[in-house]
Amino acid sequence: TIAPLDRAGRLPRALRRRRPPRFLLHHSRSFLASPSPFLGKFLLPGASAAVLLMLGVLHAKRMYDDKQLVERKERGIEPEFSPDLKASFLRLLPLRSMSRVWGSLMEVEVPVFMRPAVYKAWARAFHSNLQEPALPLEEYPSLQAFFIRSLKEGSRPIDPDPNCLVSPVDGKVLRLGQLRGPGTMIEQVKGFSYPVSSLLGATSSLHDATEEDISGEQTEQNVPESSNAKSWWRVSVASPKLRDRTLLSPKRGIFYCVLYLHPGDYHRVHSPVDWSIFKRRHFSGNLFPTNERAVRTIRNLYVENERVVLEGQWKEGFVAIAAVGATNVGSIKLLIEPELRTNNPGSMALHSQSYDERVYEPEGTGMMVKKGQEIAGFKMGSTVVVVFEAPLSKARGDGTVSSDFGFCVKAGDRIRVGEAIGRWSQS
Repeated sequence: TIAPLDRAGRLPRALRRRRPPRFLLHHSRSFLASPSPFLGKFLLPGASAAVLLMLGVLHAKRMYDDKQLVERKERGIEPEFSPDLKASFLRLLPLRSMSRVWGSLMEVEVPVFMRPAVYKAWARAFHSNLQEPALPLEEYPSLQAFFIRSLKEGSRPIDPDPNCLVSPVDGKVLRLGQLRGPGTMIEQVKGFSYPVSSLLGATSSLHDATEEDISGEQTEQNVPESSNAKSWWRVSVASPKLRDRTLLSPKRGIFYCVLYLHPGDYHRVHSPVDWSIFKRRHFSGNLFPTNERAVRTIRNLYVENERVVLEGQWKEGFVAIAAVGATNVGSIKLLIEPELRTNNPGSMALHSQSYDERVYEPEGTGMMVKKGQEIAGFKMGSTVVVVFEAPLSKARGDGTVSSDFGFCVKAGDRIRVGEAIGRWSQS
């Protein structure tokens, strides 16, 4: 049906669209045309509340997982590798994009009056020590700024012993041990291991050190029990004593230590020794979580995840640090190379073994860093793997052997920056 028109050709008054009053039009136009202070005041606390809600969910889940793990350990059950449906489901999620969104939320500025309450809630949830931050809580503009906080001077004393290697991070020791034989493997969890070459890269100079170590062991094994025969002796000019040639060259081993950083931990990475950094490799990969459940269920977890590897030499030989990213932790910052960007949009590599490599100048000398010096940082909890060469034996002046490397920690221990991971005696 067609509505009848009046004499002027207009619709009846009841069917006409009523225009709002002019003052409402004015206010609505100004509200849409320019950002409103009220809108900003609403969005900022709203985003902060969303972040806090997500943190609460993560904390509840972590408490449940920790309780389950403690109960298993009390029963004497060691976690073993066992893939599950959740691990398969994670591969379907856009974890890299989710991590970038999470990073944006973490960088939302928190109103000054809310900062102490927000950061104290974080500290209670993740067991952070609020006596250590270098600045008052009100001076951290966002959760991200608080998360990557620096510490008061002297909070992390560095072990001065020149014959020790210290922890580069605050964290929990997951795995540690010695790498032996060709195709050396690092144990991810009981029942599954991955090649160290896949973690560090095919061009890593660790392979040369490994071959030297293997050839040294084979030479030692080929020496007959009557190795004191005169053919293996030589006369010292300084001393009339006869000495075994095998004692004159130090024997070295290659070791590793895997350290997991909880969300409440201090998240800056420091140098474990005085060393020269020769190369940096950036592997663009997945961003799976790296918590204990993920370690037990995701195959090749550290090899598939995005990571930055620093490699070089210290006084005892090879050393490398692999900073492994995780869900919500795609961003790894290098103080020695601030222009490096990780978890970039569109940079996902189909093959995790492809990587970008940079050689630090001057070639062969690299970049010198001191023990305890800050070199990198995470934007959320993740994992650091340290691979290093250390002496198993050394010759003393009297022709006898001293110095045996040993770990100062064991799996499950908590450790802080500057505390010794391992040391050896030398006289």
